[in-house]
Amino acid sequence: MRKVVAFFHHIIKRLLTRPVTWLANKVSSSPKRENVMSSLSKLYAESVDRPGKKSGSMFNFDPHEKSIIIFSDQHKGARNGADDFALAADNYMAALDYYHKNNFYYVNLGDCEELWENNIFSVVKHNAEVFEKEKLFVDSNTYCKIIGNHDLYWKNDPFAQIQIKNIYKRAVKIFEGIVLRVQLKEKSIDIFCTHGHQGDAQSDGNWFSKWFVSNVWGPMQAFLDININSPSTNNEKKTLHNQMMYEWSIAQKNVLLITGHTHQPVFNSLTHLERLYLQLEEAKAINDTSAITKIENEIPVRRREYDFVNNSFRNMNPSYFNTGCCCFKDGNITGIEISGNYIRLIKWAKVNGIPTRSVAEEASILSIAEKI
Repeated sequence: MRKVVAFFHHIIKRLLTRPVTWLANKVSSSPKRENVMSSLSKLYAESVDRPGKKSGSMFNFDPHEKSIIIFSDQHKGARNGADDFALAADNYMAALDYYHKNNFYYVNLGDCEELWENNIFSVVKHNAEVFEKEKLFVDSNTYCKIIGNHDLYWKNDPFAQIQIKNIYKRAVKIFEGIVLRVQLKEKSIDIFCTHGHQGDAQSDGNWFSKWFVSNVWGPMQAFLDININSPSTNNEKKTLHNQMMYEWSIAQKNVLLITGHTHQPVFNSLTHLERLYLQLEEAKAINDTSAITKIENEIPVRRREYDFVNNSFRNMNPSYFNTGCCCFKDGNITGIEISGNYIRLIKWAKVNGIPTRSVAEEASILSIAEKI
């Protein structure tokens, strides 16, 4: 009987995977430039002009006194076939141990829980150990929770704070965005942190896509074992949204924007693919054959994830950063560190079975401030 069920499951999976993924992509994300610009501007203004009054808040921040780690897009689920976080849980928990031990402040940048496909009770039940790691930061007053489009429950449900208290044993204020004002030698800059779904049709009232994800896509994803949260899924619209957020950031003065949402790591306004092309040009200029070979082998891999290169990638203003996500298919996670003089794109991946931190990119905050 099991063999018969498995056979029919295989047949149905082959028949439905492509059309269901196509339909999900059609309704999952539809950023509009004017909406992205106006929504980000409104949230930034609220955070700076009326901190704590509505959705955002502003804090003075000295990276020499306190370091910050920013992760986003865990999409904690119910440990079933639709749980995109399951493979990354070990790396995530090891990272939180490291950052708590080293006195980092933790900004959890949204889509922390997958509450379109699961109810809150199931997520809490299957992620008790993960929430305990986050509670370390809550207990030391070094935790900030920001909402994304997949965990709008925290904004909309009247019982949300009751659940937060059940999880963390105390109240936790939840924001749509925060501004970290950094005083440098000659000027100050604002580091604006928000999930990045602003202006996305699925997140700004598209009732059909929300209904589809909650009532059709969730069960279908579990049945078909499809991960819609991978960078390669719907990457055209995600890359477009990254471009729009970059355009907003360069229109501001002395503002550095950090988001998540697209699951595509961006550093100094460059995707990994764009940085590889720059590195290839540098390697060719000095005739570094080993570096040329290594980079040329990696480029096709990255192009399978997202195949878009900004025409101005050689002259990008370093005003936009994206954390990537904590639910990559291989279990790796990426995030943004701000510590001392530096901002870094970091990756946690298992090396010989042990979660290990590595620095993918880093830059001086002072050098960035001079260019924005």
